[in-house]
Amino acid sequence: EQIVEAGMTVLLEKGFNGCGVQEITDCAGVPKGSFYNHFESKEALGAEIVERYAERSVRGVLADRSFPPIERLRLHFEALNERYIGFGFRRGCLLGNFSAELSDQSALIRARLAEVFAHWTKDLEAAISEAQAQGAIGASVPAAELAAFLLNAYEGALLRARVEKNRDAFENFMRVAFTKILT
Repeated sequence: EQIVEAGMTVLLEKGFNGCGVQEITDCAGVPKGSFYNHFESKEALGAEIVERYAERSVRGVLADRSFPPIERLRLHFEALNERYIGFGFRRGCLLGNFSAELSDQSALIRARLAEVFAHWTKDLEAAISEAQAQGAIGASVPAAELAAFLLNAYEGALLRARVEKNRDAFENFMRVAFTKILT
């Protein structure tokens, strides 16, 4: 657990290729040999971290039926925005970071990322589908397509917010998503 937590910290800060096992074990306060008692490789740790990161997501609100589905979608993206603004635009989404850095480098991590993105898309799709059934969102575009588009657009907005070091991309995403797309 110490290694996973330290790995999450170091990998979010420095990227996968920007650190080594020694740096992760130093952060965890354990000997380097301990790493290999638990993980076959840094790649195996990276795959585990992708899963753990997804477990800590703010996606739970998407299934919270105490809110109307369109409000659940809004709350979900607002929570993400606040998370990354709170990091001072220094950190992005580990999923997006790893996708850019490792998609051609690690089949294992790419497969884990694809699974997590698929689950996230399904969670968005469920809320959108429910909103479409209620007439709160038009049904001319299938819910699955809208969900994939929103996720893709949000990850792009996050990258731009990090580059520009301001919330403009988030505000643009929210405005367009909730006044033009999810209507």
